[in-house]
Amino acid sequence: MGLAIAHGFVARGDRVALLDRNADGVERVASELRSRGGRVVAVPADVADRGSVDAAVARTRDAFGPIEIVVTAAGIAPHRFLSEITLDHWRQVIDVNLTGTFNCIQSSFADMVAGKWGRIVTVASFAGQAGAPKMADYSAAKGGVIALTRALAKELAASGITVNSISPGTIDTPMFRSEPTEGEVVDAERVAAMVPARRLGSAEEIAATCAFLTSEEAGYVNGQIVGVNGGLF
Repeated sequence: MGLAIAHGFVARGDRVALLDRNADGVERVASELRSRGGRVVAVPADVADRGSVDAAVARTRDAFGPIEIVVTAAGIAPHRFLSEITLDHWRQVIDVNLTGTFNCIQSSFADMVAGKWGRIVTVASFAGQAGAPKMADYSAAKGGVIALTRALAKELAASGITVNSISPGTIDTPMFRSEPTEGEVVDAERVAAMVPARRLGSAEEIAATCAFLTSEEAGYVNGQIVGVNGGLF
């Protein structure tokens, strides 16, 4: 989803900084986007590490100037029964999904306040709204992302900043296709049959929603949780 969002930003002429833990992978993506005429910088960063985020934001400012748009799309989604979730598991999921979102926003929002314009889009999940079995830690983290979004929308609105969240349903991504647990394989057709639209969503549909929420035209859309889920929730 993050990759599709980056492609969408490049297509409309935005300058884009890509943050990812995989330094080689994020540089390959940045090179591909630059070959298409994009102004893109690859910045290795771990969103769960505040020092890493602060350094990445500083590098982004050096490359492109003040930050105007932040999209927090990094996430992990392990599948474990409650009895299998250790405290270390819990902390890792919260650190990446919730604290990582907080880190990226708090490290960069001052630029938007100074410029009196900004767009922040968090990526939550329908699991944070409805809950999901074997995903108690993930559901809790994404529920926290939704609450954080709503709180910041109210706090930052007077500064010309909007804060909204995209809440994906079943989106056909490598993360979705991966094996949730040992010996388990995702049955995409069975999952799709549970969705009112009778299909999985695409990363490009998430990107299109993000493009609108980060546009000038969306200036009066604030504090919203936009479900991109085919009617699932």
